[in-house]
Amino acid sequence: MAISLLRKKFTVQTFAQMAEQGIFSPDERVELLAGEIFEMGKIGRRHAAAVRRLLQILSRQVGEDQAWLDAQNPIALDDYSQPQPDLTLLRPRADAYEGGHPRPTDVLLLIEVADTTLESDRTVKIPLDAQGGISEVWLVDLNGQQVTAYRQPQADGYRLLQIYGAGDVVHPLAMPEVEVAIASLFPH
Repeated sequence: MAISLLRKKFTVQTFAQMAEQGIFSPDERVELLAGEIFEMGKIGRRHAAAVRRLLQILSRQVGEDQAWLDAQNPIALDDYSQPQPDLTLLRPRADAYEGGHPRPTDVLLLIEVADTTLESDRTVKIPLDAQGGISEVWLVDLNGQQVTAYRQPQADGYRLLQIYGAGDVVHPLAMPEVEVAIASLFPH
């Protein structure tokens, strides 16, 4: 006879209460995805360097009246998911999102940098981003030295994806004047 295990899905509200009550240690990196709590991978040197490069490139091109650049902070995707992407370009808001984490309509571009998490980013996080309505996601593959741009979200994933290599330049759809030369992300 097969035994069925029951799973308890957590809401964003419950997840926040757990954090406030100290259930997670201060240095523990966790995020809520589809009602489940996942440990986030450790940030290695290559990952951190890629995020810093992106921050530098984007901060030089994006004015604060156009968008805000945010790093490794939560997105209120839906009632059961609160991912913490590596970078986001957000619509400016007077309260700096103190009144609540950014929602999908606030996100102009979401960027995930993947070293050891490429497969889970592709199969778990990015489909959730599409379901939530994030208009554009870039997946920076450190090992493959390429960027995949996911666009036109649908309930079952992104309709359009394009892969950019070392000689290419990618522009966010919401901000076509901004450009990222892929080679600048992988200097070695």
